[in-house]
Amino acid sequence: MRTITTTAHLEPDTTVRFSVFAPTPEDEGFVSLRVGGEFVDLALIARPGTADALRALARVAEEAASALDLLGETADGAV
Repeated sequence: MRTITTTAHLEPDTTVRFSVFAPTPEDEGFVSLRVGGEFVDLALIARPGTADALRALARVAEEAASALDLLGETADGAV
């Protein structure tokens, strides 16, 4: 990954989009994952050969969502 660090808060109405850009004679093609909201739009570009990085991102995102579920249960007094 090329380096940039930024912070944005996910909100319940955050949008997520996935697009495929087919190969052309000059380019091998890529996919774009966009996460956006009112003021921020983050685009992750992945080229062929980076599928494992996307899979790792998906696994970590699922773990983070599970942790948030537990935090929510704790905040509600359910745990």
